[in-house]
Amino acid sequence: MAAFPFTIAATDGKSRTGVLATPRGEIRTPAFMPVGTAGTVKALTVEQVDATGADIILGNTYHLMLRPTAERVARLGGLHRFMRWERPLLTDSGGFQVMSLSRISKVTEDAVTFQSHIDGSRHVLSPERSVEIQADLLGSDIVMQLDELVALPASQDRTADAMRRSARWGERSKRAFGTRDAQALFGIQQGGTCDVLRKESAERLIETGFDGYAIGGLAVGEGHQGMVEVLDFAPAMLPPERPRYLMGVGKPIDIVEAVARGVDMFDCVLPTRSGRHGQAWTWEGSVNLKNARFADDDSPLDETSFCAASRDYSKAYLHHLVKSEEILGQVLLSWHNLAFFQQLMSALRQAIAEGRIDEFRREFAGRQVQRIG
Repeated sequence: MAAFPFTIAATDGKSRTGVLATPRGEIRTPAFMPVGTAGTVKALTVEQVDATGADIILGNTYHLMLRPTAERVARLGGLHRFMRWERPLLTDSGGFQVMSLSRISKVTEDAVTFQSHIDGSRHVLSPERSVEIQADLLGSDIVMQLDELVALPASQDRTADAMRRSARWGERSKRAFGTRDAQALFGIQQGGTCDVLRKESAERLIETGFDGYAIGGLAVGEGHQGMVEVLDFAPAMLPPERPRYLMGVGKPIDIVEAVARGVDMFDCVLPTRSGRHGQAWTWEGSVNLKNARFADDDSPLDETSFCAASRDYSKAYLHHLVKSEEILGQVLLSWHNLAFFQQLMSALRQAIAEGRIDEFRREFAGRQVQRIG
């Protein structure tokens, strides 16, 4: 029996909508998880994040273990209490940093050894230690196994080696995690763009047995078309009765295409990172508020939105804030972007329930092309 019940309410083709029930609240799927890397969704309070409609936030093991340290968070009552977020939390295992900080890390079969990017101190992260930090010290609701991520393009041999090490680390993560009623453990499928390796990875994960399954190793250099081609086969290799989580993917068009192929959960820094750099995401594509053409535009980003940042502030004012490098501009655009992403997920859930996901995909893609770029 999986830790959290997952109920699929409706399907349309490969897409599905449902609910993942956790002790801290329900997660409506398809779901987008705002990224709170270091215990904060950048530029926003938890009240603002909650107001966007987010059911769950993601935190990062690597960053939290370095600062303020997982042990300190535990002494202060766990990550939920520390950051004042009472809804579900998922924590990344640190596997992404194995790749992104490869110049200061070393991977062996036993563990990853790395230097802190903050002060140069030496740390060791094993599958067992990753589970301990996430489940026991941070108190995460959803814990991710430690995996080895490979940037693309990569050789078949390199991709296969990393996939098989990830599978072995998944087994070790499962043994360390054991059986828990109030927390769930997700395994991570790897294998790059190769269907044979993805299939082997899925089979090994299923044999180990996890509460949910993630699709890792995408959005790391393969491009949109390469990602879509992998998603044509990878989700279907994973158990249909459990949630499927596509890690680190956040462009709206990528999310829509992934949902159409059976993915249930997403996370990405894109909404808040874009907001901090003057970019807003809308139903018509991305909008660069640095552009001089918005200096006299008195219209809001979305007059129909429930979000005050989207509805109540003019593009001219947002342009002024961005050009003046005022902090409020970063706050408002980050808030708007997260609200838009949650509105997108709500619209996708409704389209699936009404049996019109293909129509939604066509209309969304057509509108996005008008402005992106």
